[in-house]
This record gives sequence, C-alpha cells and structure tokens, in this order.
Amino acid sequence: MIDLVESWIGLNGWTMAIAIIAGFILLVYGADWLVDGASALAQRFGVSELVIGLTVVAFGTSMPEFIVSTIAALENNTEIAITNILGSNSINTLIILGFTALIYPISSQASSRKFDIPLNLLAGLLVLFLATYVPPVRWTLSDWGSFSLTHGAINRWGGILLIFVFITFMWHNIRVAKQNNDTSTGEIRTFPIWKMLVLIIIGLAGLVVGGECVVRSATSAAQAIGVSDAVIGLTIVALGTSLPELATSCIAAAKKNCDLALGNVIGSNIFNVFFILGTGAIIHPLPSYPGMWLDASMVIVGSLMVMAYVYTTKNHEIKRWHGALMIVVYAVYLAYRLMSC
Repeated sequence: MIDLVESWIGLNGWTMAIAIIAGFILLVYGADWLVDGASALAQRFGVSELVIGLTVVAFGTSMPEFIVSTIAALENNTEIAITNILGSNSINTLIILGFTALIYPISSQASSRKFDIPLNLLAGLLVLFLATYVPPVRWTLSDWGSFSLTHGAINRWGGILLIFVFITFMWHNIRVAKQNNDTSTGEIRTFPIWKMLVLIIIGLAGLVVGGECVVRSATSAAQAIGVSDAVIGLTIVALGTSLPELATSCIAAAKKNCDLALGNVIGSNIFNVFFILGTGAIIHPLPSYPGMWLDASMVIVGSLMVMAYVYTTKNHEIKRWHGALMIVVYAVYLAYRLMSC
C-alpha cells in the first residue's frame, strides 16, 4: 500500500495536491467513523470511553508510528526509530491536546488521573534515563546473544523493561474495564455490533491510508522545492504520523466525547514508548543521538503541563487557554530545533 501510494503521488504536482486533499478527506471521515464505532462499542458493553480510547483507539491511531519505528529498527536506522516516537509524543500532547482543548475543554476521570496520566510522564522520564544515564552492565545469554546496558543506549534489556510496563498498563485497563461504571455525556449513536466493528475497521483504515497520502505527498512537495531532510523530519513526518490522533481527538471533542479524546492521546503516548519503542529496542539497540535530551525533555514538559492542568483546576480539565499555551510552547521548541539544525 505504501509503495502504491508513493508511486501515485510522485507523478506530478497535480497528483500530489489531489493526494493531500484525498488524504485529509480520509482522515476526517475515518476519524468520524472510528469515534462513532468506538463510542457505541463502549456503550454496548458498559466499558468507559476512556478505556476504549486508551486501548482500541490508541493502538489503531498509533499504527503509523509502529510501522515507521519497527521498519527503522529492522533496517538499523535507529535515529528514526527514536525520533519518530519522541516527536510524535510531543505533538500528541502539546499540539493535539492543545487544538482539541480549543474545540472543547477536555475533562479527566479519576482513574486516568491516578494511573494513566502519571504513566504518560513516566514514559518520557524512562526514555531519558535509559538512553542517557544507565550505567554499563553486561549479561550474556546464549539464546539471545550479548545483552548489555551501556551508557547512551536503549538496548534489549531496556526494551524488555518497557514491554513489561506496557503489559502492566494493559492489565490495569482490563481490570478498570470490569469495574468502571462511568457513563459518557457525549453524543453516542447506537448500532448493531457488526456495524460498530465495521466502522472501527474502516475508520482505522481511512486514518492509516489518509495519513500516508498526506505525509508522502507533502514530503515529495517539500523535497521538490528544496526543503532539507532535517526540516521535513521535524515537521512533516512527525506531524504526519500523528495525523490519525489529531483527527480522532478533534472529532471526538466536537462530539463532546472528551474521555475518548483524552484517552486516545494518552493511550497513544503510552503505546508509542512502552510497546513500539520497547519492540524496536528488542529488535536492535537504540543509541541516543544529538538533541535527544531536548526532545525527551519536551515530552516530559508536555506531560507535566497536562498533570498541572487536570490536578489543579476545579473541574480537573484542560481549558481552552491551557490548550493555547501548549501550542505556543511547542511552537517555541520547534523554532529552536529548526534553527539549530
């Protein structure tokens, strides 16, 4: 599918423009179908939208990051495997939650404040720790080859640790799903179960294909006018792999399904670090790179801002002015990174 899209959009300027427009249409409709299907599924089985957002929706919208990072790790392109995750998580938190809050203030549930939001912060802290401060330790296993924790790398043991935390996260959500009786105040349509599943599958497919069309087309256009690869990587690719999360959360906010919007972003961040980055590190050790400290720090800053908002406000929500401030913070960070390239 990727090669087909890339060959089609690379023909000329008109096809690139058409692909971008088609991609955004797929993103909008895909997100709309996914939100309707996931919300109806949550209502049908008595599971909160937060749990659905943290699991089903988050995993689906994280597929672009999973594909990019896994292929990068397999091809020993370790810098892309890490920058893809850190860049996506910064955009997820600061840009996507920011724009979503501008559409409609994002409320949070007590269960999310107790576990998921702190785990989102731990994700950034753990990446920074594993990649820059882990002391050298070696342990050789005959079946796996040489395992080592060396300064400046997330290696296989670090990947195993990340996967273990991810399993704990999934176990927690299964337990919450069994006892959570929270009801949604958003707009939910009811469908037969088969139609819910069809909407979710088609919605996810629309998000993946639509995001691919936009990213490939915009990248080709940027290269055609002489934009550097560094700028493309920091802007188009990072934002492109986060387009499914952006479309899903904004549509969810417009439908006032705030739990789904918040769960989608927080869940995607957790999937990105603990599952996708963990998998990549197991495939191939991921060494740190110049600028990683700043990139990981921005992930942490975004997480701290979310925690500050939901813990200190009266209604435990991210307000519109909070969202605007998050967008400004990311704009300053991006400007600095672009100037330092």
